Amino acid sequence: MKNHKVISKCPICNGDMEVKVLQCDHCNTKIEGSFRLSKFDYLTDAQLFFVELFLKNKGSIKAVEKDLNVSYPTVKKYLDDVIISLGYQIEDQVEEPINRDSLDVYDLLKNKLISLEEAVEILKKNK
Repeated sequence: MKNHKVISKCPICNGDMEVKVLQCDHCNTKIEGSFRLSKFDYLTDAQLFFVELFLKNKGSIKAVEKDLNVSYPTVKKYLDDVIISLGYQIEDQVEEPINRDSLDVYDLLKNKLISLEEAVEILKKNK
């Protein structure tokens, strides 16, 4: 019998799912009740992959940038998404000004860090 990942969100209404039965594969003992999933069970596969990679790299954003071949703002966005998905708030931070000439314009645009108009301007300046 193939084991499947427990789904945490209802495919119909997107509400949280709840585990009701646990069963031993060895002796078939069943325990019924209401069991909660961990916060991590509610992360998407992509978010779990990012968390694993982040931990493997001991929290080094630079190392994650290298492994994923993405820019610093992209890694920060992934990290912020995970933090929010785990139920935490992102504290208002004073962001360092983005040196847009040194970053990948596509990453900035994709992650909604700049507008389409700003991307066009940057590309015109870099010709």
